[in-house]
Amino acid sequence: MHADVMAGAASYTKPMLMVYDMFVLHFAARFVWKCPSSNITRFYSDNISANHMDVGVGTGYHLQRCEFPAPNPRVTLFDLNPNSLAKTSRRLVHCRVTTHVGNVLEPPDQGLPAFDSIATNYLLHCLPGTIKEKGVIFSHLKPHLNPGGVLFGTTILGEGVPKGAMGLRLQRRFNETKVFSNHCDNLADLESALGACFSEYSTEVHGAVAFFKGVNHGA
Repeated sequence: MHADVMAGAASYTKPMLMVYDMFVLHFAARFVWKCPSSNITRFYSDNISANHMDVGVGTGYHLQRCEFPAPNPRVTLFDLNPNSLAKTSRRLVHCRVTTHVGNVLEPPDQGLPAFDSIATNYLLHCLPGTIKEKGVIFSHLKPHLNPGGVLFGTTILGEGVPKGAMGLRLQRRFNETKVFSNHCDNLADLESALGACFSEYSTEVHGAVAFFKGVNHGA
């Protein structure tokens, strides 16, 4: 398995996950990347289904807070890190949860069912390579979307978005430690990767964060 993928996943230790929400989703989201986490929770509520897979689950913060369209939704959690899977599972007491350990840069097991929605929140900027390279995750996940299903997510861009001095320092540090790999990530490449898989897609940028969505209309 790619060493840089493992490096990114390994940073999600149990102690780090204890402070993740406070630092990443409250402080950094609002004051560094200029995109409050409430925007992402609302994006989840607008696009999530009751038959959902979350890829790169973090702590399950948005899954716990968003509004599902039906009670007792079925949620599959897909992540390389067992710590993230365990923490998120514990938070989703209102869901029927299954977990799957895997690397999204490789095609998921064929045993995975099809979903009406798949989310990749704050994932792309953690994967190694350029967006042109790691955009392969869209082609890996699309076969697991039902017709009309939606793939949606967010990522912190490295180019073409405003960042203050603190944002530039944090981005440089995270790239040096391989927590991030987004120095060259930009909106044009993201849209190109989406367009290669989805005939219908959309993007929006809030601060340094790109929001994206693709709809599965078949081949």
